[in-house]
Amino acid sequence: MDNLQIRELVKKLDTTSALDQEAAWTLLRPLGIDVVPFLADAFDSTKKAQGRVALVFHAIRFARISQTAFELGIRALKDKATLVRYRACGICAYSLRADAIPHLNELLKHADVKTVEDAIAAIDAIKRRNHHYFIDRSHSGSSFWTVNPEDSAL
Repeated sequence: MDNLQIRELVKKLDTTSALDQEAAWTLLRPLGIDVVPFLADAFDSTKKAQGRVALVFHAIRFARISQTAFELGIRALKDKATLVRYRACGICAYSLRADAIPHLNELLKHADVKTVEDAIAAIDAIKRRNHHYFIDRSHSGSSFWTVNPEDSAL
């Protein structure tokens, strides 16, 4: 698949149809980390919130190994859509990178209570070096966030 074909498939993520998104992602997923720059490039021109959610969601699994995925998460923290910001907080939490904390701190005064809660959870996960705490916000130890296969061993 050449770059033009990849860009066209990534554009198909800009839809409200979960079926259409899944069909496009089925073809993009085998690219692995190589898809990340295309996801990041498409972010600013993706009009539908569902499309931006998909771009950020599919980058989460690469947040620890791709600077571009991490940077997409940081950019997406400023998105107008709550769910996009949630996924962006997920990138930050999964990355476990302390340099995300200043960006997450900016969300602590956000008007959307959900966004504030998501930022707090991401900061907690990073500080405790445990991405599961982004989901297991009470630290019960009964909820796990398996993004990549090796996560279940943590």
